[in-house]
Amino acid sequence: MFGELTSAESDLFLKENIYGRIGCHAFGKTYIVPISYAYSDRKIYGRTFDGLKVSMMRNNPFVCFEVDVLDDMANWKSVIIQGYYKELQGTDRDQAIEMLLKRAPGHEVSETVKITRNWPFPDANPGDVSGIIFQIEVQEISGRYERADTHSK
Repeated sequence: MFGELTSAESDLFLKENIYGRIGCHAFGKTYIVPISYAYSDRKIYGRTFDGLKVSMMRNNPFVCFEVDVLDDMANWKSVIIQGYYKELQGTDRDQAIEMLLKRAPGHEVSETVKITRNWPFPDANPGDVSGIIFQIEVQEISGRYERADTHSK
């Protein structure tokens, strides 16, 4: 069975996951890259460093963000967001860092996912966290799923 996720189901799906892909387009190129994230109040929060992705999003802040979970080809969920990239400063940046620190990965993570040296244990003042902290404010959201029909022959 193929179907659409409700707004509430899409929201919960984004809250339950911490890994997605951000797509941006600028300079005649489209670029898609995986990131770790936190989600709250129709905003995606992330941390990154200067590079192609940031340069492109500064040039064209309208981005796409996608999260999916694939159990197998007949059982999956996906949520796609269209929204605007914004770099955060001051109190907004500190609050975003706190949300990123509260993510519960449940498994080993890479160095790029760790916000602080001993993450997920918050051992740093948010002001000590390096990098660019950003948000994507959701303008559109859609979710889809496929679930194998266990009642068919």
